[in-house]
Amino acid sequence: MNYSFQYIDIILLAMIAGFIFLRLRGILGKKTGFEGKSPSKFKEAIKNINVEGSKILKNNFDHEAQKEFLNGAKIAYETIITDFGDNDNKITNAKPLLDKKIYEQFDEALKERTKRGHFAEITFIGINKAEIKEHKKIGNILNVTVDFIAEVITCVKDKEKKIVSGDPEKIKKIFDTWVFSRDTTSSNPNWQLVNILT
Repeated sequence: MNYSFQYIDIILLAMIAGFIFLRLRGILGKKTGFEGKSPSKFKEAIKNINVEGSKILKNNFDHEAQKEFLNGAKIAYETIITDFGDNDNKITNAKPLLDKKIYEQFDEALKERTKRGHFAEITFIGINKAEIKEHKKIGNILNVTVDFIAEVITCVKDKEKKIVSGDPEKIKKIFDTWVFSRDTTSSNPNWQLVNILT
């Protein structure tokens, strides 16, 4: 009789654990490469980066201008990461945020992934930290280097949906250093990612 009560307890605990997991999943959400693009965030990123670009030049990149630039850079960072994770095998939303060299590198990586029959699932958790490492002007070109610390859940699967790399249940902390650049004489106010430092 005691054994049956123990089994009932185990079953109840398992049901409670399952319920809590589903509630957390519902509250936190799950964003993977299959959910498509996020045009509203992309438009916000372009808008913020354009506005901050004007303020930086006007205010000589003072504290307030740096703060506002980082707001745009954070949105750009998420836009680029999630666009690379989408499984339409091409960069779309993030393309205006990438210079030609970086775009070609991303595009080549996507083609290679497709050739292997792999697809990515990326859940962008958030950015823990973003700070300007340095900013300098070379001729008419203004470069701003930003250190990012972010958290994502990422994994790559093959055609049979077997995990090739990553872990769909594990949050991974990533450290990136990106360089954004803008020609101050250009009528185009857009900032672009021109380098990813390792």
